Amino acid sequence: MEWFGLNVHLPVSDPTWIFFLVLAIILFAPLLMSRLHIPHIIGLILAGLIVGPYGLNMLERDSSFELFGKVGIYYYMLMAGLELDLPNFARHRRRGILIGQLTFSIPFLMGWSIGLYVLHLPLLTSILLACIISSHTLVSYPIVGRYGVEKDVSVVLSIVATAFAVFTALLILAGIVGAHDAGSDGWFWVGFCAKFLLYVGTIIYAFPRLGRWFFRRYNDNVMQYIFVLALVFLSAALAELAGLEGLLGAFLTGLVINRLIPKVSPLMNRIEFVGNALFIPYFLIGVGMIINIRVLAEGSDSLWLMLVMVLTATVSKWVPAFLMQKLFGMSADSRRMMFGLTNAHAAGALAMVMIGTKMEIAPGQYLMSDAVLNGTVMVILLSCIISSLATEQAARDIAMSDASPDENRGSSHGRCLITYSNPATVEVLTQLAMMIRNPHIPDSMMGLSVAYDDEKGEKRLAQGKQNLAQAEKIAAAADIRMLTVSRVSNNIASGIVHTVKEYDVGEVVIGLHHKANIADSFFGLIVENLLKGTYREVMVARCLMPPGTWRKVIVAVPPKAEYEVGFYKWLEHLCRIGEQLGCRMHFHAPAETRRYISDYIAQLHENVRAEYSDLDDWDDLLLLTGEVNYDHLLVIVSARQGFISYAPSFERLPMQISKYFNNNSVLLLYPDQKGDPQENVSLFNPVHRATATHEMSGWLSKLSSLVKR
Repeated sequence: MEWFGLNVHLPVSDPTWIFFLVLAIILFAPLLMSRLHIPHIIGLILAGLIVGPYGLNMLERDSSFELFGKVGIYYYMLMAGLELDLPNFARHRRRGILIGQLTFSIPFLMGWSIGLYVLHLPLLTSILLACIISSHTLVSYPIVGRYGVEKDVSVVLSIVATAFAVFTALLILAGIVGAHDAGSDGWFWVGFCAKFLLYVGTIIYAFPRLGRWFFRRYNDNVMQYIFVLALVFLSAALAELAGLEGLLGAFLTGLVINRLIPKVSPLMNRIEFVGNALFIPYFLIGVGMIINIRVLAEGSDSLWLMLVMVLTATVSKWVPAFLMQKLFGMSADSRRMMFGLTNAHAAGALAMVMIGTKMEIAPGQYLMSDAVLNGTVMVILLSCIISSLATEQAARDIAMSDASPDENRGSSHGRCLITYSNPATVEVLTQLAMMIRNPHIPDSMMGLSVAYDDEKGEKRLAQGKQNLAQAEKIAAAADIRMLTVSRVSNNIASGIVHTVKEYDVGEVVIGLHHKANIADSFFGLIVENLLKGTYREVMVARCLMPPGTWRKVIVAVPPKAEYEVGFYKWLEHLCRIGEQLGCRMHFHAPAETRRYISDYIAQLHENVRAEYSDLDDWDDLLLLTGEVNYDHLLVIVSARQGFISYAPSFERLPMQISKYFNNNSVLLLYPDQKGDPQENVSLFNPVHRATATHEMSGWLSKLSSLVKR
């Protein structure tokens, strides 16, 4: 064949041209699909069909597509596990298991009965067909991430259902293989169960501990990414040794290291970027290349078989979504979302097809015939198209219905300002700020470096610019824009205060190297002058390990903290940390304050795994020494002197932290406290004003009685 005067042999065999053609497809297919308002996933599958062996025969489905395709489907399952909201998962696990049973059993029974009694297929082939129809792949899950509705209950239920359906289908497939093996007997199942339990136990126990150990000791970006991929493929390989499919291993890895990788972090952004840019498109193109559209012209029998298989696969997945909607009073958008996510057949179906085409049940006769193979491939194509369209529509509608500015109550004022002075704390402070920042306002993060105006000012200014460049790079890796300001001042605190006023900053994060003298540093001149110069929220942080490795956040809240105007603001920040990390949060607070905390979390952050304990006497803070572990974050909510939640015992905080919590990550938090101390109570809600008025009248009556005496 000749293109523009050049002799080109098809299919293309030169690796350079192969990779160029694949990149061209990945680049231009989404652009074309965007103009046609069609999901990108469909474009990549159709592009694979066009350039594949059954289309223009430009590319052959060689070993590169098998390798990158396998990595792509592992990426799918890994990202599904990483992006799963575990607290939401735990809350809805019963409904998730129910829809998993429905979305597996109904398609399995329909596929088995239609294959046996309508298509007149052999028994084992009918069971294999039922397994293919009952399993599904989260092909359209990237659409959910693009609209930001991963936490919607219908998405969580669909992911739980996927795990249940795929695992059950693959388990039955393993039974088919074992039944076909003449030497298999009861001992086969004993060995299979033993290997399965050993595999799951090893992954659940070892991987989180290994990941936490690695992330604490190595902060190199490339090493962390390679480490995650190594865990995925190790888990997949061990799953295959246990008689399971590797994609289950990838999904399980995503679940067990979910809490080690915050949703807004450079590492998570790299995982998503590489997968969406290369491996996942490679997989989708490879799926399209195995589709043989020419079989439609082979005769009415083949067309009838494909039509029956496609209708069975579609209807059998719509019925469970409809039943779940009616059983639990869910919306039509939720039904479409569950149907869209559970309808696509790709990875599991392909794995089962490959097994069926290689298993010989009679001389010259295989478990999967050519007609059933072509029908299965058409099920894959059409189900992916239907799944993408349904998920796109549902995700758009859910995103529009969930968009409510009233839910953005916390840090809605100004940027989050991070002050950098020590190169060793740049990364942890930036990661902390990325979790608490308000994602709904532009330019939500701002880095600041203030250098003394003295003989070493130029050297300090250069070091400060290096710190800001490093912080900006970390934020950019998480796709977050950070403004940076470098200034010279005769007073560090004044430089910070002026920046807060000039740029309308909402909160300030200031760090401390963990080797510094804690008693002096927390209440040194810089922090004291900063607290006096601004009533904005100030967080003084000492992080001894990366935030992603914290297992628990312990919060000590003083009495009357709910009277401060910044109460809900700092509570919102802590809830964001809890949601990003998926770790438990234990609030130690007085009973009255605890009621406001629990109500706020229940209404706006139900996914936060919150626990509560009494802390009526601030001297009881020392009781936390037995609860705070080395991999916990201790948050101490304090207050500026002269405000209603301030207590004289706050003066002992430096000594207590230095003596009892010297080996712990600590965040000392000063909430927003606007205006004069006397005006502070009147800025809060009427309930608090009434309470404060009642207490004030009590004090006045006591004073009156003393005067009368």
